[in-house]
Amino acid sequence: MANFKSIFTEIADEAKLLAKKYRLAALTDVALFILITVVIHFAWRFWVNTFNYWPVQQFMSDAQAWLSIVVFDQSTWFISHILQIPMTLVEETNTMYFANKGYMAINQSCSGLKQIMQFVLLIALIRGPWKRKWWFILLGIFIVHLTNLFRVTGLSVVITTWPEYWDFSHDNIFRPFFYIVIFSLWVWWVERISVDKKPARSNPE
Repeated sequence: MANFKSIFTEIADEAKLLAKKYRLAALTDVALFILITVVIHFAWRFWVNTFNYWPVQQFMSDAQAWLSIVVFDQSTWFISHILQIPMTLVEETNTMYFANKGYMAINQSCSGLKQIMQFVLLIALIRGPWKRKWWFILLGIFIVHLTNLFRVTGLSVVITTWPEYWDFSHDNIFRPFFYIVIFSLWVWWVERISVDKKPARSNPE
């Protein structure tokens, strides 16, 4: 029995050394991020398509409608005043019409609410003290919202300059960019925010 325990301890110590040497702990954290993100994504789609946001249908509808208007107002201000791209606005449908006959509508799926909820759930589910999670979640929501504004304004440049690349940019550049930002926030949390910094030890004289 003693020999078995000794062998088990030796194997465990060797495994820890290998994990530290090849940074397998970081790979484990990345795998956890991917797993949680994929589960949230498909659970969200199932919830929407099967249950239509039950039991909070009205709240979700109101939240998406309100956030769509916020995104529309803020992005059109930036496009008009900063980028100075001429356009005609139809506020009833949150639609922008551009001089080259291109148009872009900010509907509920463009509100960014899904990505905000994904980030909130991700941080809520991973390790770390809640006294830090609260402020980090609020900061992350703001950053994800800014990312959505960047996505909309970027797409306005594409649709007025390179309209033939609209579909590619929408599906393969700006949509994945959301997850790059969320992943960066997650790395920031895991590597910097959630870890207690140990005070440096001074060598006794």
